[in-house]
Amino acid sequence: MAASYDLTINPHDRPMTAAEWLQAMPLYDAICPNPSDRIDAAIIATPGSRVRILANYGAGVEHIDLAAAEAAGIVVTNTPGAVTEPTADLAMMLMLMASRRASEGERQLRAGEWTGWRPRHMVGQSLSGKLLGLVGFGRIAQATAQRAKAGFGMRIGYSTRRRATPEIEEQIGAVYYPTLNDLAAEADVLSLHTPGGPETRHLINAERLALMKPTAILVNTSRGSVIDEQALAEALADKRIAAAGLDVFEREPAVNPALLALENVVLLPHLGSATIEARTRMGMQAADNLDAFFTGGAPPDRVV
Repeated sequence: MAASYDLTINPHDRPMTAAEWLQAMPLYDAICPNPSDRIDAAIIATPGSRVRILANYGAGVEHIDLAAAEAAGIVVTNTPGAVTEPTADLAMMLMLMASRRASEGERQLRAGEWTGWRPRHMVGQSLSGKLLGLVGFGRIAQATAQRAKAGFGMRIGYSTRRRATPEIEEQIGAVYYPTLNDLAAEADVLSLHTPGGPETRHLINAERLALMKPTAILVNTSRGSVIDEQALAEALADKRIAAAGLDVFEREPAVNPALLALENVVLLPHLGSATIEARTRMGMQAADNLDAFFTGGAPPDRVV
């Protein structure tokens, strides 16, 4: 990028503040935000703004007011393909950690509380042959399904607004559930793979948690807003579901204190795409989108 553009780098590895955004909008033709930046209509409407493209470094764009960007004539791009494989890996990791009580066991060991092997100590459950319910069935969900089936012989069910083609269902061995409630009631592991935003906010709420089995595990690598965290904390505390594994949270980087107090939930700091391979590919995709835009072509990952 430095070879092609007059480049300014944020060296602090932290989100830009609203004040910094207001200063930046009149100075740059292009900005590469990331999912921790919040770009609302007020920022987009900054007087004297010259920004023509927001080349987002990440797949999710819920942090950008897309309607305001489109109205202002600002192109928005993202980096969808780069995050598929590492996020699917992480979903499987969360399933394993939650089902085998890995975080709980490590905390106990590090605290010096482990007294040795005993028959009923830290007994979890197996994933083999269990029903994995996928909420959403895009690239990450399908990659997760392939890992779960090939590695653990899990059965695959899914629920989504648009049913997959028969070819994809046959290839993955996935069974379509017309309603999320039916899937939630039957799944041994319910894994969330939906976009964020108003349409999916608190999709997993107290009512849906009540449908789940007491042995069920909930996994979220999508967006924190998809879960009502207080309702989840109460369900976990009351052992109405067995466990959860979360990589994303409603008010990142803040985590609900009720979740922090629980042993039966695995909490990770939004590591879905955190591999050197994925982060490098994300950067190259963002650069490709910029290059296409400024040479008069169509950015390959245009959102609006």
